[in-house]
Amino acid sequence: MRAALVVIPTYNESESIGKILDGLKNLDLDVLVIDDGSPDGTADIVRKHNIEVIEREGKQGLGSAYRTGFSIAIERGYTYIIEMDADGSHQIKDLKKMMEWIGSADLLIGSRWVSDGSIENWSKFREYLSKSANKYANLLLSLRVKDTTSGFRIYTSALLKNMEISTIRSEGYCFQIEMTRRAISRGGSIAEVPITFIERAQGKSKMSFAIALEAVLRITAWGALRLIGR
Repeated sequence: MRAALVVIPTYNESESIGKILDGLKNLDLDVLVIDDGSPDGTADIVRKHNIEVIEREGKQGLGSAYRTGFSIAIERGYTYIIEMDADGSHQIKDLKKMMEWIGSADLLIGSRWVSDGSIENWSKFREYLSKSANKYANLLLSLRVKDTTSGFRIYTSALLKNMEISTIRSEGYCFQIEMTRRAISRGGSIAEVPITFIERAQGKSKMSFAIALEAVLRITAWGALRLIGR
């Protein structure tokens, strides 16, 4: 067993998962895929790459997938736990750069919105939506993190244990904001590493109105609790 485990949640990622796994095989880490019953054969492709895959029944959500993967990583004794997407938006070269920062903070976030960070192939609306979500989260929660919604991260196992991840409730992209908020509240140090985020070339984006609404409602509720000192 190596020191680091990368956890990758999947749902219908057959067009991209093979390339991601090929890119990861030369890095000094282990890989665990959490698949939510993809009907397109994603899990079969993962197995053909001799990578462990946990198959779950039905689409249970991003947050649930990460909680499952993180719990397994902690139980097995990994020191560093990495999360990244399977759709090609997160680059292997950026992961290598992030891994060079290991030891500098309890949580490393691959950030699009810091100096030298960038995005490619996003519509102006998606860019506006992401920037607005981050500004809103920072305004209400005072997180002081440029990219609170980034799903490209490296946690220390010690921090995740302290965060009590089984009590994290968000399921959509708000999961990343809740995890950032919890990391800060438990005294975790955070560093942002610039990355280039590339919009998926294959498959369908998981963003939806329900996911965006969950983020707005939860951030607002947390902000209200913070205002009254809870």
